[in-house]
Amino acid sequence: MIDAAQKAAILVEALPYIRRFAGATVVVKYGGSTMGDPELADHFAADVVLMHHLGMRVVVVHGGGPQVSAAMRDRGKEPVFVDGRRTTDAETMEIVREVLAETVNAEIVETINAHGAYAAGLSGEEGMTLQSSPRDPATGFLGTIDTVDPARINALLEASRIPVIAPIGIDDAGQTYNNNADSAASAIAVALNARKLVLLTDVPGLSRDLGDPDALISEVSVNQLRDLIADGTVHGGMIPKCECAIEAVDGGVERVHLLDGRTPHVLLLEFFTDAGIGTMVTA
Repeated sequence: MIDAAQKAAILVEALPYIRRFAGATVVVKYGGSTMGDPELADHFAADVVLMHHLGMRVVVVHGGGPQVSAAMRDRGKEPVFVDGRRTTDAETMEIVREVLAETVNAEIVETINAHGAYAAGLSGEEGMTLQSSPRDPATGFLGTIDTVDPARINALLEASRIPVIAPIGIDDAGQTYNNNADSAASAIAVALNARKLVLLTDVPGLSRDLGDPDALISEVSVNQLRDLIADGTVHGGMIPKCECAIEAVDGGVERVHLLDGRTPHVLLLEFFTDAGIGTMVTA
C-alpha cells in the first residue's frame, strides 16, 4: 500500500501531462486477448472514463479476433490468415458483423458505461463512416479503407461521448467488409487529426527477441520500422500493427504507441506518468 504522500506525489507527477493532453484527440485500438479478461476490461474502461473526465477526446476502435475465430469454429469453419489478416468469405463476413458490431461492441459500451454513461457504439458501416473496398481477391471480403467520413464520430465527441467503433466497412453498393481493427484505428486517427494513436496488444511492445526483456525497442522512427519489417525482425501478426503505425505517423499523427494491454491501467501509465512503456513510433 502506498501512503498519502506517495499518492500526492503521483498526482503532482500527472499534472503536466493532464495539462498537455486536455482537449487532445486520442484513438485507442482495443482488442486481442485482453478483451477476454473481465478485470483487465474493467481497468481499461476506468482508464478511458478518467481520460474523458480529464478533457481528452477519446475514441475507442475495437477488434475481436479471438471471439470471431471462436464463433467460426462453433459453425464448423476454421479461420485462415494471410500475413496476419483474416481471409473472409461471405459466411465469415456475416459472422464478423454479428460478433463485432452486435456483440463485442455492445459489451465494451456496457463495460465503459458502468463507470459513467459516456460511451456510444458505432459500426463503421453506419453513415458510410468507413468506406471500403476489397483488399485482395484472394482474401474475399477482407477490406481496405478508402475513405473515413468522421462526421458521426465528431458528432459524438462534440456531444461529450466516447465513440466505440466496430471496424466494419461498406462500399457504395452496400457490401460490407471485414477491416483489420488496427488499420481502422490508424485511418480514423488520421481523419480526426489525432494527437496519439494507441495500439493495445498482448506483448510488451516491439522487440528484437520476444524471449529477452532487454530486447524491447522503446522508441523507433517510421524509417527504422520499415527496415525492421524488411529484414524480418517484425513478422507475423505484428506486421499489420507496424504498418498501421507507419501509416498513422505518415498521415500526421504525432505519436503511435504499442502497449501491452495485459498491464493493468496501462493507458494511465503511458499518458500520466514519467515511466515510458511499450514502443513509441515517431516521425
